[in-house]
Amino acid sequence: MRPSEVLIKPILTEKANGQQEKLRRFAFKVARKANKLEIKKAVQDFYGVNVIDVNTSVVPGKAKSRFTKKGVVNGRKQAYKKAMVTVAEGESIDLYSNI
Repeated sequence: MRPSEVLIKPILTEKANGQQEKLRRFAFKVARKANKLEIKKAVQDFYGVNVIDVNTSVVPGKAKSRFTKKGVVNGRKQAYKKAMVTVAEGESIDLYSNI
């Protein structure tokens, strides 16, 4: 799997930003088939940082419903894999440079 296929996008939430500042831990949405070694290599290649640790979890899809003119529409959000990447001390990833 190519590194460009592994990383889908960074997760930019309040909780993720707090972990970036305190723990040097960055969150990414990654491909479901990617393993920890592929994620580590992709982050090191893309951002030029030294990765210490990678933690992954599969976020389950949620049931969603909304009320429209035609009645209640039920659906489901897609499940995805999340990777929490810890970088070496003194290093950082600037996720806001591309926005």
